[in-house]
Amino acid sequence: MKALRKTLLAGIAGASLLAASSCLAAPVHINVSYQPTNWWALPYYLASKKHWWRDVGLEVSYSIFPAGMPQIASGAAGSWDVGATGSVPAVLGAARYHILTIGISNDESATNVLMATREAAAAYARNPASLKGQRILVTGNSTGEYAAAACLKKAGLSEDDVTMVNLGQAGIISAMSSGTASYGALWAPNSYTLEDKVGAKVICSGADAGAEVPGALIVREQFAKEHPELVARYLAVYLHAVRWEKAHPQQTMKELELADQAAGVPIKPRFAKVEYQRPIFDLQQQLELLRGQDGKPSKADQWFDKIADFMHAKGSLPQVPKARDYITAKYLKLVEQDPKLRAFANDGSH
Repeated sequence: MKALRKTLLAGIAGASLLAASSCLAAPVHINVSYQPTNWWALPYYLASKKHWWRDVGLEVSYSIFPAGMPQIASGAAGSWDVGATGSVPAVLGAARYHILTIGISNDESATNVLMATREAAAAYARNPASLKGQRILVTGNSTGEYAAAACLKKAGLSEDDVTMVNLGQAGIISAMSSGTASYGALWAPNSYTLEDKVGAKVICSGADAGAEVPGALIVREQFAKEHPELVARYLAVYLHAVRWEKAHPQQTMKELELADQAAGVPIKPRFAKVEYQRPIFDLQQQLELLRGQDGKPSKADQWFDKIADFMHAKGSLPQVPKARDYITAKYLKLVEQDPKLRAFANDGSH
C-alpha cells in the first residue's frame, strides 16, 4: 500500500513539475483537427476547459469538420497539425496526403451502425435479405460505410445488391426523418438523434458484423518530422484526458452531454452511458496496440490493413498502403521515455 501511495505521489509530483516548467516558457501553438460530437472528441473539450494544454506548454486552435474526408483534404493543405479522425479517412489520408496514425482514439465498432425506419427494421428482422434492392444512404469513404458493407455481408449480400447513395450525416437524418429513405449508415451521436426523432432502429453494427472500427489519432508527416516533441506533448494531453475519463465516469458522462450540446448535437443521459462503454486506451494500452511482437503486425496494423483492403476493393484506393508504413508508435514512445510527459499522461486525478 505504501509503495502504491509513493507511486501515485510521484506521478502527481511529476505532473506538477511539468506544469511549472511549462509555464516558464511561452506556450507553443498547434492546430488540432477533429469532429466535435464524437465520443473520442471529448478529450479536446476537456483539455481546453481544464487548461491541460497549458500544462504541457501548448496553446491550441481547432479546425472542426462534419466528417473525415473534408478533414483529411484540409490537412493536405497544411491547415492543421494533429488531430483525430475515423479509420477509413485515416487510411485514405495515408495513401494520398502523408498522414500518419500515431494512436487509437477509441473502438467505435459498436457505434457505426446501419439503421432503418420502424417498418423497414421489422422487415429486416423477419428476413435480413430484404435489404436486397434497397437504397442505403451512406457518407462515402467513412467508417459508417465500412460498417454498412460488413452488415450487408452478414446478411449474405454485397454492395452490388443495393444502391448506396452518398450523403452527409445531417442529410441522412433529414431524409430518414422525412420518410424519403428507409435505411442509412450513421455513427454516434447522429444515430441517437435519428432514434429520438423517428424511432429508427439499429439493425446491425460493425461489432455485430465482425468489423473492427478503430478511431485514429493522426498527424501530418511533415509536422511530425519537424516537431516530434510537440506531437509527444499533444499525445500526453490526450492520454491524460483518457485517464481522467476512466477515473471519473459520472463526471465524464455529464461533460459529454455538455460537449455535445455545445457542438449542436445534444444527447440524453442514457446515450451518454452508451457512449461511455466505448473502449478508450491509456498509454500502456496504446503501446500494446501499436507495437508488433516478433516482427508480426500489431493489432492496429491488422485492423487498418483490413480497412485498406476494403477501400481498394471498392475503388477508393488504386493501391493498398501497408499499415506498418503509416502507423507508428514512435511518438507514444517519446511520451513513455520522457518522465514528465509519462507522469502527466498517466495521471487522471485532476
